[in-house]
Formats: sequence, C-alpha cells, structure tokens
Amino acid sequence: MQAVTFWKAVTMDRTDMLGDVLAFLAANDVTFCAIGGVAVNAYVEPVVTLDLDLVLAAPDLVRVEPLLAGLFTVERFAHSVNLAKSGSDLRVQLQTDPRYAAFVDRAVRATVLGVELPVARVEDVLQGKVWAALDPERRASKRQKDLADIARILESRPQLRGAVPGEILARLI
Repeated sequence: MQAVTFWKAVTMDRTDMLGDVLAFLAANDVTFCAIGGVAVNAYVEPVVTLDLDLVLAAPDLVRVEPLLAGLFTVERFAHSVNLAKSGSDLRVQLQTDPRYAAFVDRAVRATVLGVELPVARVEDVLQGKVWAALDPERRASKRQKDLADIARILESRPQLRGAVPGEILARLI
C-alpha cells in the first residue's frame, strides 16, 4: 500500500478531500505551509492524524475564504477556519493565529506520507507545538499529543532542546 493510500484510508477520505484541498490551493496560487502533526511527520517517523493544519499567507486567506464554501463545509473559529467534506474524516484547519504567519515564508518542500507539500521548518513546527502545549484553553488530550510531538522532534534533533521552555522539558522526563 502506498503511503498516500494509507493516509486516505486512515482519514476515511473517500471523496479525495486531501487532493481537493491541495488542488484548490494550487489553482488559486495560495502560499501556504503545513504545521501541526502532519508537519511533525515530515521530520520524524510518522504517526496517524486526522488533522491537516495549514497556515495560509494572510492576504491569500482573505481572498479565498469565500471561495472555499463552494467546495467544503466551512466553519470559522477564534483561531482557525475549519474545512470539512461529506465522505471524509479528514479535518483541515486553516490557522489564523498571527503568530504562525511568518512560518509560510520559511517553509520547505517535503514529502509527508507520499504527498509533497510545503511544510514549516522544523524549528517553526517545534515552536508551534510549544505554543499549543502551553495553551490552557486547549483540551488536555491535545496538549498531551503536543508534548509527545515535542519529544519526537527532540529525539531526532536534540540540538533544538534549547528552544523548548524548561516547564515543558520537565514534563517530558
């Protein structure tokens, strides 16, 4: 089984929402990058996730957000625009928190589970995971996953340990 087939099987993506999202972004010349668990998977051994977290260049998000409703169910939250599609359990979250904006310009091309896409640099992915792990409004189970992702990154890139606050390092031991 090819990696992309596995990814689509895990997300029950019977309608190719993944392909539709990526094709939409390409057709509309949207500058973006993956963050979150999918981005972690670009740098370490992959784990399963139903989420595809993306950051779009701010002007691109404003420009294409109205167009997304024609293809997907769109729901706006405080820090994201979430996309869904009947026939797929893939959860696409377009991050709107301005802290992530600079990640787009520094992104690199990477292959994640057989899909080539722009991915935030590992340093930026780690920073995003630190922000998420420290967010008291985030569900406890999500914060635990963020801690695990931080640990996975540090195991493969111990030189990044200095970028992680002591309170998080203490929770990893």
